[in-house]
Amino acid sequence: MVGSPITGSSDLPTSVNNLRQWNEKMSVDSKELSAIYREYTSCLNRQDWPGLCQFVHDNVQHNGQPFGLSGYRKMLARDFESIPDLRFHVQMLITEVPFIASRLVFDCTPKGELFGLHVNGKRVSFAENVFYRFRDGRIEQVWSVIDKTAVESQL
Repeated sequence: MVGSPITGSSDLPTSVNNLRQWNEKMSVDSKELSAIYREYTSCLNRQDWPGLCQFVHDNVQHNGQPFGLSGYRKMLARDFESIPDLRFHVQMLITEVPFIASRLVFDCTPKGELFGLHVNGKRVSFAENVFYRFRDGRIEQVWSVIDKTAVESQL
């Protein structure tokens, strides 16, 4: 079959039926991607900021904003600074290469404000529903929604 009319490449899938096989050849499988994600959350929990580059692309975006790796690292470091006992606990993980959907749960004691709420050292529990798009085994895009209402109900 002739290559794609857009790129001229014969390496691209030529039908929907071939798309899954092409994805498997060009990227990790779902088990490998899940393992990478769990290693990423372990990296976060260790606050291994130099190691973050193994899991996050240089041009990562968060909720549609271009952060870049350094901006993403700064955001996470600030989170740990304001919440010293922050731990990422994976409650649910669904993988469909190149995407991951995860429900993260947190039980922590923020020092001051959290999501604009005056928590001031009170222990709170909440969840984050987050979606990731991976490229070359690293996070390229993140879409995150945090359950602020759960925090409000505990204050």
